[in-house]
Amino acid sequence: MIEFRGVHKSFGARPLLESVDLKVPRGTRWGLIGPGASGKTVILKLMCGLLRADSGHVNVDQHDLSTAAPGPLAELRQRIGMLFQNYALFDFMTVAENVAFPLVRRGGLSRDEIDARVRERLRAVGLAGSEDKSPAQLSGGMKKRVGIARATALRSDLVIYDEPTAGLDPVTTSKILDLLRADHAEQGNTVVAVSSDVSAIKSFVDRIALLYKGRLVFDGPVEEIEASPDPVVRQFVRGELEGPL
Repeated sequence: MIEFRGVHKSFGARPLLESVDLKVPRGTRWGLIGPGASGKTVILKLMCGLLRADSGHVNVDQHDLSTAAPGPLAELRQRIGMLFQNYALFDFMTVAENVAFPLVRRGGLSRDEIDARVRERLRAVGLAGSEDKSPAQLSGGMKKRVGIARATALRSDLVIYDEPTAGLDPVTTSKILDLLRADHAEQGNTVVAVSSDVSAIKSFVDRIALLYKGRLVFDGPVEEIEASPDPVVRQFVRGELEGPL
């Protein structure tokens, strides 16, 4: 579903990604971990065409985003659901209007169908009855759950989650991951998730990668990361104080 070949990305004189190669098989749940400011969110934004690589190729469902024209890129984005790390909710819209936004933009559903989908998504994330609230009335965790409801409303071919459980308590984290698993089982879509919660993401994904200083130092089945001989991988996954980090 997704392939990076020799991807480089810099901001000014600072290189952030260097010769990144990765493959995300269709229908899998793929996780990305790594230290802060290592470029994880940049990889997500490259995947959905919000950024372009300086060099190399980013292919999503056989579309080369490095050269895609605005029209085809817009069509591809309509098949991608995205949860942003900072929520990205519209403060001038209600909770229901935020969740409905991608459904309205895409078209093809009646108002009753949209309203029903919004209610179902909010109920699934534990926010039934919050339809008429504004984002300013919500806690950080509640905003995160609204963002998840919006990201999954389209039932997209590709869903990208940037820190889906950040700011949530352990019980809500378990509920959200159960919801995301159920969505994936029902729809068979491709899921990409970035998380700082190593334990949570390991329990959710099939494959996992670790990004360090702009390079992937591990990319493989989640059950193999614990046995990696790389000292960076070992220290990060185990949370040890001593080591190269």
